[in-house]
Amino acid sequence: MHSGESWTKEDEAAAEKAIGYTFRDKKLLRTAFTHNSYTNFRGEENNERLEFLGDAVLQLAVTESLYLHSAADEGELTRIRKNYVARPALERAADRAGLMRFMRYSGGESNIAGKTASNLFEAVTAAIYLDGGMEHARAFLRHFLTEAKLENYKSALQEYTQEREKKTPEYSGEDTEQGYRCTVTALGRSATAEAASKKLAEQDAAKALYEILTKGKRI
Repeated sequence: MHSGESWTKEDEAAAEKAIGYTFRDKKLLRTAFTHNSYTNFRGEENNERLEFLGDAVLQLAVTESLYLHSAADEGELTRIRKNYVARPALERAADRAGLMRFMRYSGGESNIAGKTASNLFEAVTAAIYLDGGMEHARAFLRHFLTEAKLENYKSALQEYTQEREKKTPEYSGEDTEQGYRCTVTALGRSATAEAASKKLAEQDAAKALYEILTKGKRI
């Protein structure tokens, strides 16, 4: 889509083909793909409420699937779930489905940067759930959603922190006989790790704090 354009019947059909689901309520489909910038331009409902619901549907579907198909303990299940519901996994799923090409927005493409793709995937999940029920939502997720293991925990921790307060994590450290010891603090919590180098120690400390902060939560 281009900025400010309205959907045609052809756009609706193409979006449904990409999703792999035909909507009974076409308004739900359009709303799922409507960015808040388009709302300001056209005065229509945007997808933010659907994104809110989609988060919960996604969490339940992934949690249920892991519970039924994995023998891991609670801690490991929580860790695995994060790899499915984190922004990188949702962005990759949105890309696999080609969802962003149907986005209705207004203004420049900078308006749909950031978390737009991951939010869109959640909104579409919610729209399918409302229109066709949980089984169709599960089918959509099974087709497009895959695990995305986090590797850069410093970036993940910074993003998580800045979404909740306008500060960045604070790192401090010292050389040790074994290498380097680092402590990171964010959102009133801290974690410490020691590794052979400063870079590795910072990553390990960030991972430890990230897991503390996101335990049982959506990142």
